[in-house]
Amino acid sequence: MTRRLVVAVVAALLLAGCGAGGRPSGGGGASSDVGVTPTAVKIGAHYPLTGVAAPGYSEIPVGAKAYFDFVNAAGGVNGRKIDYIYKDDGYIPTNTTQVVNELVLKDQVFAMLGGLGTPTHGAVLDFLNGEGVPDVFVSSGSLLWNQPKRNPMTFGWQPDYEVEAKILSQYVAQTFPTAKVGLFLQNDDLGRDAEAGARRYLDRQIVSAVRYTPGNTDIAPQVAELQAAGADFVIGFNVPSYTALSQLAALRLNYKPKWAYSSIGSDPPLVGGLLARLSQGQVSGSTMLDGVLTTQYLHAPYDANSPWVQLWRKVWAAHGSGGELSSFKIYGMAQAYSFVQVLLAAGPNPTRKGLVAALEKIGTGLRGPALAPYRFTPDSHAGMSGTMVTRIRGTAADPITPVRVTDNGAAPITDLAQQPTAPPPNGVPDQKPAE
Repeated sequence: MTRRLVVAVVAALLLAGCGAGGRPSGGGGASSDVGVTPTAVKIGAHYPLTGVAAPGYSEIPVGAKAYFDFVNAAGGVNGRKIDYIYKDDGYIPTNTTQVVNELVLKDQVFAMLGGLGTPTHGAVLDFLNGEGVPDVFVSSGSLLWNQPKRNPMTFGWQPDYEVEAKILSQYVAQTFPTAKVGLFLQNDDLGRDAEAGARRYLDRQIVSAVRYTPGNTDIAPQVAELQAAGADFVIGFNVPSYTALSQLAALRLNYKPKWAYSSIGSDPPLVGGLLARLSQGQVSGSTMLDGVLTTQYLHAPYDANSPWVQLWRKVWAAHGSGGELSSFKIYGMAQAYSFVQVLLAAGPNPTRKGLVAALEKIGTGLRGPALAPYRFTPDSHAGMSGTMVTRIRGTAADPITPVRVTDNGAAPITDLAQQPTAPPPNGVPDQKPAE
């Protein structure tokens, strides 16, 4: 008997034993699918808790866990506590394959939430879809997550790299029309998707596009190539460690272009700390990024007046594991909040297929901490539709454009007229089941 058939039979027996679609006398939902019991829902994730991508990114699941603990303390979701398991893959695809196999086959998770990385999560995409595991809110902006016909269980979350690159590059093209632009790209779908978006608005201005391989920390040749090409404005689409490495390489070469980085590599406190550490204190990380352009699609810790940041501070104070609230922890909390919304929309007895159907149904109406609307429909599993351009100042960043939205390809860029939502008073979504 195949494993899938065994799982289906066990799920059917559990439903029969509890009364299919009913609730046990304890008030919680019935056991309705793999990873779901009357008292808990088991969720899995993979993150680089060690290795080159660990700085910053290892904080995302810590933030998610804090928010799930907050929800659990308030009674959970339909009487079930969220059992959140995340494992280290070191940002190495072969490791990702191993830990995700463990999560699915050994730990029997109901769904995957926020698995991080384009090369890493790409290695488990077919496996998760083949096993019928909901694979929601991947922590990467690759277009790989928006293939609903090929990968019906997978959904993005953040703005994809093409959308982000379009919005950032349009601003650069309009503001610096005579700049000679160089692109600093991670050599995978991250870089390829971002380059496609950048060339929509900057193709005639781009004089060089260089690529680095994750794990290879000697990127001086790539930066020297940008300098030799005469690039006086460099846009980086890379992880945080490579923002610091590219800045230090430019410093050693006495290369002084204007800089912009995508949101994934530009967190000011993190990169500032990396700069200070990698230079052994020879540069001031808190000022080296002053004036650098980037993008933002969630409220950041320094947005003190944001009701969402006030909620995240409350969550972290009650359930955090120490240290300061960071943008990465907020990313994890925001993802977890969105997942709770979808789990509620899936109804009191959630199934894997039901969770996916609910997300497609509530789709573009899903509201929460994101600055831009989502693009979820049965035909689109793309995440947020936009971002705003900001300028780094010390350990913060100032908005210099409104939130702007677009879609892939030739879709136009427009300013978002929609007002942001505020969190519910108790900090827990009140999403109704999808009809």
